[in-house]
Amino acid sequence: MDGYQTLQPPGWPRPKGYANGILAEGRLVFVAGTIGWDEQERIVSDDFAVQFRQVLVNTLAILREAGAGPEHITRMTWFITSREDYLAAQAAMGEAWKELMGRNYPTMAVVIVAGLIEARAKVEIETTAVIP
Repeated sequence: MDGYQTLQPPGWPRPKGYANGILAEGRLVFVAGTIGWDEQERIVSDDFAVQFRQVLVNTLAILREAGAGPEHITRMTWFITSREDYLAAQAAMGEAWKELMGRNYPTMAVVIVAGLIEARAKVEIETTAVIP
């Protein structure tokens, strides 16, 4: 990525699906916690993987408004309501990631929460991007 440097300490194993750290310089874009609903604020499915895919679609739509894309994402914080649903959906989530995000792997944290404001939401992701 132009304008970015992945931070990989010597001797550390390379993480799978995320980066340990990223050094970036440019304009910051902050995306609020985004859930798996459509443009009319209707949850698209009760399936974790389907909601996850919609979260990515929604996040990328917001980023496009700033002239950014998946390659500009430097940080994502995920809030999930079920560890079991998350683990069961990993293969489908990986496919959605490859399709929509490509080979871009920002820093990430995943936090299990008791619930989200929208009762049917299973995943919410907050995103930060940097446009060089």
